[in-house]
Amino acid sequence: MSLHQSGEDYLEAILVLRQQKGSVRSIDVAQHLGYSKPSVSRAVSILKGDGFLTVAADGRLELTQQGEERAQQVYERHRFLCQWLERLGVSPETAARDACRIEHDLSQETFDCLKRHAMEHQ
Repeated sequence: MSLHQSGEDYLEAILVLRQQKGSVRSIDVAQHLGYSKPSVSRAVSILKGDGFLTVAADGRLELTQQGEERAQQVYERHRFLCQWLERLGVSPETAARDACRIEHDLSQETFDCLKRHAMEHQ
């Protein structure tokens, strides 16, 4: 199933917030990403419809297996790219911003090669 960059950003945010807080609501995502509550509600509705998350009766956002897998994949890319760029001398702020842009467009083949190269040259 196709998922746009913004959808991946939402899934990643839910994953990160869950790790930090234990449970996540739409308002947490809105504050974390700096988006309006209506924008988050629309995205949640789309992600729910596409099978990436569910909304519990009390409003908690929960990733489905498919959502969890995609969120983990995007978050792994983000963490790796941030660390790699910082090792190259890029400032942490710029590395985080650039990693956010790169993580969505990088092919799996290129990402795997970058990881392999980084591990061989540590």
